[in-house]
Amino acid sequence: MPHETRQPARAGSDTTDRDAATRYRPGAPHAVGEPSAAGTVHTAAPADRHVAGAPETLGELRPGRRLDRRAVYWWTTQNALVAVPVLAALGVASFVPGAPSWLRIVFAVLCPLGLGYTLLTPWYRYRVHRWEAGGEAVCSLSGWLVREWRVVPFTRIQTLDTRRGPLMQLFGLAALTVTTASAAGPVTISGLDRDLAVETVRRLTERVRALHEDGT
Repeated sequence: MPHETRQPARAGSDTTDRDAATRYRPGAPHAVGEPSAAGTVHTAAPADRHVAGAPETLGELRPGRRLDRRAVYWWTTQNALVAVPVLAALGVASFVPGAPSWLRIVFAVLCPLGLGYTLLTPWYRYRVHRWEAGGEAVCSLSGWLVREWRVVPFTRIQTLDTRRGPLMQLFGLAALTVTTASAAGPVTISGLDRDLAVETVRRLTERVRALHEDGT
């Protein structure tokens, strides 16, 4: 089970349990000049294109920060936990007496494909995925075959969470989730250093709370 706890943020408080998830609940979002009713820009545009319709006040929206390099080994382990049992079962079934010959052909084809998927896709994802949490918004670029670019203005943030599953805990990583009222769902940035994720939640909590207290 993932290692996760939640607690409301309070003025002047800090996150002390770095293994726990932190949730910020500012209440109802303020109606400001956001790019959509939910306050989230959701696009599958390539990384070198600007988000259409984004307000100029958001400034530079291109996320430029990489995930932690340990995310590569985390993804590789996830892939291996899926590919290895499947290939092992297929290999055993292919060489039992009386097994059809086509089963061995399938096994011979899937072996290099499974190996390539396990070892190469994590590096590709590491090269593609970017994130940023500064200025006026939280930005993330993710995806594999289809790239998804999400932008959440600070004024539209409802909750902030950090989450650590068993494998994440093994590699010292965490996932940062930013929730808004958008129908597109929350923005999740997985593969961050644990301490960096907690510090980012603390910093964003202070920033968002200050915006809501100012009535902006």
